[in-house]
Amino acid sequence: MNSSPLTMPTAATGAADERHLSADLAMDAVTLRVGDLELMSSYYENALALTSLEEKARVNGEVHRVLGRGGIPFVRLVATPGLPPVDPRQAGLFHTAFLFEDQAALAGTVLRAAQDPRSRFVGSSDHLVSEAFYFTDPEGNGIELYWDRPRDQWTWSNGQVAMDSLYLDPNAYLSEHLTDDVAASPGLRPGIVGHVHLQVGDVDAARAFYVDALGFETTVGSHPGALFAAAGGYHHHVAMNTWNSRGAGPRATSLGLADVAITVPGRDDLDALTGRLKAAGLSFADDGRAVKVLDPWATPVAISLPGTDTEELLAR
Repeated sequence: MNSSPLTMPTAATGAADERHLSADLAMDAVTLRVGDLELMSSYYENALALTSLEEKARVNGEVHRVLGRGGIPFVRLVATPGLPPVDPRQAGLFHTAFLFEDQAALAGTVLRAAQDPRSRFVGSSDHLVSEAFYFTDPEGNGIELYWDRPRDQWTWSNGQVAMDSLYLDPNAYLSEHLTDDVAASPGLRPGIVGHVHLQVGDVDAARAFYVDALGFETTVGSHPGALFAAAGGYHHHVAMNTWNSRGAGPRATSLGLADVAITVPGRDDLDALTGRLKAAGLSFADDGRAVKVLDPWATPVAISLPGTDTEELLAR
């Protein structure tokens, strides 16, 4: 699922050691439970220039639909009408962040998202390592659209990367970077899921799970109420914050985030992971190709081997 022409360069490559996830991991399509499948599908198709890749109906009546660009899945939508709506005060998704290869590709998608009347634009920021624009979809799920500055422009000190939230003028950005061809066909430019930002109830518990047990490395640990972590020297593959959800307990099934998915290069990475999970006393499932575990707020996290196709994604 991660054979995109857009790849995330790493500072070091190779199999994971006993303490850390591999530098060559990739974030996979995020799964969202949605109340109105057609509304949400049409939104992602129009606002983010995605296309429907595959669909499957389950015997329990659920319909699963995968959408992406260029055959690369971005999101899996699971039609589950009747569930409670997204609660912004509970643990779950803060946003899914879609990474684009250049500023023109980002600008083209930002324009599409901004022009869709169902979007809610919630801001834009220069984060020093990246330029980012934020939206909320019709059912309350956060979206980040971003472009990374080259790594040699990032600043590191004592193992942590410098990040900020400086003002970024959206109109000036579009004026500078939007090209006619991208504005006409933004979906022709590739993209990937760059990172996933979660709402959690407690930062220390998030660190114990995502850093100590899963094996991410802290990249920003000093930001109030938040933790950023990654593999391979990236600025962050996952982030966790308590800005809206401090003290939240395990999630009840509701609309919104259904799972977070990660791909690692080889079985040795999964073996190292299961060793860490056992040491942490965490229960998990291992089918040989994927390890599945719940975070402290009952969000499923799946870590899989490469080669997962859309059919396997639909079966997850």
